[in-house]
Formats: sequence, C-alpha cells, structure tokens
Amino acid sequence: MPARAKRYKMWPLVAARLPVILVPHPHVSADPKILGGSPYVVGSRVPVRRLWSFYEQGVAVETLLKRFPQLGAARVFDALAFAFDNPEVIEADTAQEQEVLKRMGQRLPTRPKGPEQIDLPFDTVPSRGKRKAVPPAR
Repeated sequence: MPARAKRYKMWPLVAARLPVILVPHPHVSADPKILGGSPYVVGSRVPVRRLWSFYEQGVAVETLLKRFPQLGAARVFDALAFAFDNPEVIEADTAQEQEVLKRMGQRLPTRPKGPEQIDLPFDTVPSRGKRKAVPPAR
C-alpha cells in the first residue's frame, strides 16, 4: 500500500471529538482540520498537550522556552494556562493520542526510571573503518 494511502487510512483514528473548551485563550486554537482537532498554539503546529506533558513531568518553563523558541513566552504561558483552565480537554486529547499510538503499534513514551546514560564514542578515533582507542590526556 502506498504511503499516501496509509496516511489517509488513519484519519478515522484521529477524528474523535474532544470536550467543549470552557475557557478560550487568545494564543490557543482548536480546528478540526488542523492536528485532528487537538488544541494547538496559534501560529505553530505545537499541540498544547505536548507542552503540558513536558510541564507535568517537571520540565521548567525556562526549558520549554529554550526548546520552543519560536513560540515565545506569551504563547507558552497561555498554552499552559489553557491546560490548567481546561483539564478535561487536555486529558481527553492525551488519551486520544495514546489510543492512536496503540492502534498504530507504536510504543508509548515512558519516563526513564533512573539516571541512565548512553555510551558515546568520544574516546575513539575512526581510522579506515576500524575504531582505535585514544589514550586519555594527562
């Protein structure tokens, strides 16, 4: 099946209705034709649920501003205020995203349980396809 056909086949998975937005915000919109109706930050395609999930996991607002510099402080704060004012909408949107991921067979994102680090090859130098250890500097 071509990639285009697969994409259009997924539309029924995304087209669920969310609860009514009780408190509208100027920098947040929800359009059924954009992101399947999920609330998003106006002028971008960043869903509010993404900012909210980062914030809920303990990410500082300063980090969000560094991670999404195109949004600016006003839009990030307004998106978080939207999430606080409309918790039912955000919970339903997050549940809908998780359901779509389950149906597509993707693994749901989880938080790491401990401080895990990935071994990086900074202590090796490539030479003709083989890696050679470099002695530490003294």
